[in-house]
Amino acid sequence: MYSLIHHGKRSIELQKWCNSSVSVKLVHNVFSAFSNYFSSASTVSHKDGRKGKTFTVSYLVGTLGLTTKLAESISRKVSFEKKGNPDSVLNLLNGYGFTDSQRFEASLKKVVDKGFDPTSSKFMQALHVVYRSSDKTIEEKVDVYKRLGFAAGDVWEMFKKWPFALKFSEKKITQTFETLKRCGLLENEVMSLLKRNPQFIRISEENIVSSVETLTGLGFSRDEFALMIKRYPQCIGFSAETVKKKTEFLVKKMKWPLKSLVSHPQVFGYSMEKRIVRRCNVIEALMSKGLLGDGSELTPMSSVLACTDETFLNRYVRKHDDKELVPELMAIFTRVHKAGLEQ
Repeated sequence: MYSLIHHGKRSIELQKWCNSSVSVKLVHNVFSAFSNYFSSASTVSHKDGRKGKTFTVSYLVGTLGLTTKLAESISRKVSFEKKGNPDSVLNLLNGYGFTDSQRFEASLKKVVDKGFDPTSSKFMQALHVVYRSSDKTIEEKVDVYKRLGFAAGDVWEMFKKWPFALKFSEKKITQTFETLKRCGLLENEVMSLLKRNPQFIRISEENIVSSVETLTGLGFSRDEFALMIKRYPQCIGFSAETVKKKTEFLVKKMKWPLKSLVSHPQVFGYSMEKRIVRRCNVIEALMSKGLLGDGSELTPMSSVLACTDETFLNRYVRKHDDKELVPELMAIFTRVHKAGLEQ
């Protein structure tokens, strides 16, 4: 077995990284450097593009030992024109354990054949998963999903969205699936959720249960919780403190009903300071002046929060003819109210 890089002194950075365990974060950092040294063929002239492609193929074949066919496939997506920068990145890749040239080439071919863009972070994630998993292991992971009702094509689409979907154990995959069902989702709804957001496979059972307890403790029913997950799965990942703080502000202070949050659970992902509080301060100012109807009906929460700043300002601030009111509302909108954040 020969190294993926030429013999020579390794950099101090490489030595430091080689002594640490491989992690997703570090692999991502390496690829960030890797992608910075790649340039799209569309940004160079036709002549320069041909020159870069030729060097890329030559470099991949001569340095990595890849077949010409595979090197040409990769060169259609990325190109580099000088040896120094790619060499330094390959040093880092070697430090992450990509030292078996035959296995590396086989893994690289599989990832390229799956259609991953070499300039994306997902390419490196997929390479990491495939390189460290045997064909049998990957096939077994696919079978786990198939037993849960997924089609093989669905599994590979999930892999393309989030390569680590094929990294977890059968126990973990099944546990997440069953836990989501216990939250009130039907089997086909769980499948739909995971196909759209395969990264939710990694969420722990404790976090899911905690989210249920937090929201039901605030007055939401389990059916409403299930609706919120379907509409905005990310609400599972927020801390209890964040969910409580935003719910209490919007329901107790602003008097919006819980059903408004069920209809638009994306509010849990909005910034409290930059969006929620300052917009609500404007709404309160308008209400105090009797400028939002007769006060018998609340302004829809989605109309206030589910829009861009520009749309909000046009809708609630700039439309007024009063030359003193508009600057006053703008001052309220741009001012940070610490008191409002504490309530």
